[in-house]
Amino acid sequence: MTEKTMISVAGPERGFPVVCVGGSAGGLDAYTRLLKHLPPDLGVAIVIVNHVRTLATLLHEILPRFTAMPVELITERLVIQPDHVFIIPEQHDLHVMDGQFRLMPISKPRGWPDVITVFLRSLTEHWQGKLIAVIVSGYDGDGAAALCGIREVGGITIAQRPDTAKQPDMPESAIATGCIDFILSPEDIAAELVRIAHTLLDEASPAAGATPPVDQGAKCLGLDLKRGIGPERPNPPCRGLAKLAADTRNVERFEEQKLPHPECL
Repeated sequence: MTEKTMISVAGPERGFPVVCVGGSAGGLDAYTRLLKHLPPDLGVAIVIVNHVRTLATLLHEILPRFTAMPVELITERLVIQPDHVFIIPEQHDLHVMDGQFRLMPISKPRGWPDVITVFLRSLTEHWQGKLIAVIVSGYDGDGAAALCGIREVGGITIAQRPDTAKQPDMPESAIATGCIDFILSPEDIAAELVRIAHTLLDEASPAAGATPPVDQGAKCLGLDLKRGIGPERPNPPCRGLAKLAADTRNVERFEEQKLPHPECL
């Protein structure tokens, strides 16, 4: 094992998010639409789990046309890295262990495959970073059985909007579990992944733990500036100030006086 590989396995890089994109029939359309709208330096690993059982996958040859990220066909003990797209090979179940991919003979050689479910469950047990499960176009309901488990460990679940999928079975099965956080088109899934990645980066920054200064006027008005919502019902001692602030003719005077009630401090 090279020094670079050892660092990748043992270092703090293992805390980055992993996005599992599970699909089947019609999945290529969703994968390309998604990847075209993702920046190459998002800081997450994209793992495409296409539940092909016997036919050789060509995704690792097709998808580089739609992304600047390296696209790799997964091999045994391949190190998981951010800003890469990884493709499951045919006739295998996919697991993770010690920051690497592990391949096993497919456990369900007949009937509808469950390779997406198998991989998602392995992630919940063996990956310490943020998990994001995305279910796109495909037949049957592979992946659905693992979605509630993703949420239980603090992960995020997304289903392709069925009317944007070439084959809506898998997104519809995912939605039916009641464990889906977002239902979006592939383009909007990309936008949501960017938002999530930026939020995680902000939370991990050294300044993230600092307590922001309190805007006393906003506090009296019940405004949640961090989330961008409000106003909520003002605190009783603040109602006079709330009324004053609500009167647009007095907004300037309200800002100049900065006279919150002591109970609002």
